Amino acid sequence: MRTVVVGVGGMTNGGKSTLATSLHQQIPNSCVIAQDSYFKDDSVVPVDSNGFKQYDMLDALHMDTMMSDIDSWRRDPESYLRQRGLKLETPSVGEEVYVLIVEGFLIFNHRPLNELFCKRYFMEIPYNVCKMRRSTRVYTPPDPPGYFDGYVWPMYLRNRQEMESMVSGIVYLDGLKPKEELLAAVCNDVSQEIESLQEKD
Repeated sequence: MRTVVVGVGGMTNGGKSTLATSLHQQIPNSCVIAQDSYFKDDSVVPVDSNGFKQYDMLDALHMDTMMSDIDSWRRDPESYLRQRGLKLETPSVGEEVYVLIVEGFLIFNHRPLNELFCKRYFMEIPYNVCKMRRSTRVYTPPDPPGYFDGYVWPMYLRNRQEMESMVSGIVYLDGLKPKEELLAAVCNDVSQEIESLQEKD
């Protein structure tokens, strides 16, 4: 049994969740762990000097719980998939390869997690498109007036700078390209990684 851990990161509303979900649907014996599932309760998220909730930082997330779930998959991916009712497939050639797709906006900023990735993809879109998409989404709690320009975008730039200073080997993807084109490129790349592992048997 071999494993591949794929990271799909990127800015808010950049298309990372769509890509991760589509990738999971295309790749046998895969599953997705989404960073957004690990936010702390709103009551414990700190507020900055402008009165904005500081969601766009690692301290706003239960990263210990997320890492624990990832470790559970790494120890026994087959059992992890079965417990979640996900389909298992036996390859016609070579050993089983299990693929974990980790998706989130700060996955490459957390060193213990970043070290696990075999493949890293980062979805990016221009400021104006990101702001427009964000304005059409409904969040709980909702974004207060001025939140995007006063907090979300500055934190994205800061987090991206930090990521680029500590991580190499990231493939940047243009989130304005057709979804099918992005999926085909990433799926082909990951499939080659899987095939190379199977050929080592």
